[in-house]
Amino acid sequence: MMRAMREITKPVFWVVAITFIGWMAYGQVQDLLAGGKDVVLKVNGEVVRSQPFQQQYQAALEQYRRQQGGGRLTREDEQQIQNQVADQFIHNILLDRAYRRLGITVSDEEIVEAARSGPPPQLIPQVLQEPTFQTNGQFDITKWQRYLTTAGPEFASQIEQLYREYLPQRKLQEYLTADVYVSDAKLWRIWRDQRESVTVAVLAVRPEDVPDSLAPVSDAELQRYYDAHKDDFKRPAATWLSYVAQPRVADAADTAAALARVRALRAEIVGGKASFADVAKKESTDSSTGTRGGDLGWITRTQSGFDPRFLAGLRGLAVGAVSQPVLSSFGYHLIRIDAAKGDSIHARHILVAIVPQGKRLDALDARTDTLDRLAADQTDGSRLDSAARALHLPLERAPKLVQGDRLVLPEGPVPDASVWAFEARPGETSPVIDGARASYVFRLDSLEAAGIPPLAQVRSRVLDEARHEKQKARARERAEQVARELKDATDLIAAGRAHGQRVDKEGPFTRVTAGPEFTRNPLVLGAAFGLRPGERSDLIAGQTGFFLLQGVARTKADSAAWLKQRDRQREALMRPIEQARIQQYLAALRAKASIVDRRNEIFRPAAGAGET
Repeated sequence: MMRAMREITKPVFWVVAITFIGWMAYGQVQDLLAGGKDVVLKVNGEVVRSQPFQQQYQAALEQYRRQQGGGRLTREDEQQIQNQVADQFIHNILLDRAYRRLGITVSDEEIVEAARSGPPPQLIPQVLQEPTFQTNGQFDITKWQRYLTTAGPEFASQIEQLYREYLPQRKLQEYLTADVYVSDAKLWRIWRDQRESVTVAVLAVRPEDVPDSLAPVSDAELQRYYDAHKDDFKRPAATWLSYVAQPRVADAADTAAALARVRALRAEIVGGKASFADVAKKESTDSSTGTRGGDLGWITRTQSGFDPRFLAGLRGLAVGAVSQPVLSSFGYHLIRIDAAKGDSIHARHILVAIVPQGKRLDALDARTDTLDRLAADQTDGSRLDSAARALHLPLERAPKLVQGDRLVLPEGPVPDASVWAFEARPGETSPVIDGARASYVFRLDSLEAAGIPPLAQVRSRVLDEARHEKQKARARERAEQVARELKDATDLIAAGRAHGQRVDKEGPFTRVTAGPEFTRNPLVLGAAFGLRPGERSDLIAGQTGFFLLQGVARTKADSAAWLKQRDRQREALMRPIEQARIQQYLAALRAKASIVDRRNEIFRPAAGAGET
């Protein structure tokens, strides 16, 4: 269940966070102090200083942590969030300059009118689902307008802030797309591509069908191919690590303790000693909902992505009742449904995680402390071997780790290791890194630098690709021979099979539902829709082979049906075009901008920023 919540809330978090970053005081102090030691970013002469950057970064960390359920953030998470914050500061400086250059402003009257016409686009998904603004299950604009007049100054200020960001962007978007018009011809092509279908006979001769024995590669040919295609074999940096893992997995006693605890909490709630919301705030280990009294909002009893066992606990539960303990992959839950409406329910839950505790936890902590003392943060890598022997733990080898990837061990992904591995020197050991199921100390055994490896290291890959080139040439020769043999055949399927060739009948399919053979070969797809029933194509050289086609059947698109929905189609198509145009505009601004990024000089992510 928590996994589903995280998948849903991650994109929501970025929308909300990015919305409010734009109004930080990045432009309040500029050239007067330019060049100061606390300048984190400088964009076309405008500066972003350490204090506002850190404030926004810390706020983003806290928000992200809450969305993750309160757990520790990895260094990869911290780097990603810091990069997002930096990008948004740059984005907003460039936008603000564009507004000034184009004379784009927003009046108070425009904000009032926009607010009365509906919620800001940033809030539309939430507002449309909120029963407060609905009549008979549909959004009611009069209820929204009434709420605006009674909600108080704080809500009004937030709405104003959202519109002060959205309206200039909308005006810029309209300016950038004033020349965009989707013609009827293009609309018809899109409609036709989705509905016109064909069935064709396909004879394909592919390079992989040519035996290796017919495409030998000499050492000289191998060297020539490598010399001509060196850039194709560039590789990122990679490391090889050894590690010792101290397991931290709950046992049966820990499971029993968690069950006893959740039963005690249920008795407290059912007995009237405390409310469900108060217990959730104090006891739930799901901190993202615990602070809201366990509120999960409106969900369905079959909502995809939630833990199936949690959903099973929802089914049959009456409104107002507190469930018996429900076991999921995250621990034990107590669930209550506050309201139900159709397929939707407004639910709360309390999570009691199953974790080591008591004397066993103390013993595990003591062993982890010993591992830390004996082997962590050492320049002498042999200390890890000694620690493994002293603790009677195996010294294991991690799979090859490529820069940019996360380290994944058999028991799951390990945070931070992929960052440390490319900062350390061979032979050094890491600090203790806590994963979901164990605590680790790693040793960097070897490092492979990024770049183009010598032929000897990639010989098998070069051989495969050089041989494929030869097989492609042999396939062309064979396809040309088949095309000559079948030149006068009126039935490609019968004639091809009579000559021992495989001929398949494909379809019916449209241009957008065609199979992978066609999508990988655009020329073949185009030819399929250019043939009349019974008509033959010439030999077509595609990306994955050589093809002969014959039309079998064709169903045309309904032009009358298209005319009835043409205007709605045009409106829907314009939205992504507008978004793409503004993104292209901002990318062009950024490409021309003078950007100085001094984050590495000013600060690293705050120590302990990822701790709970």
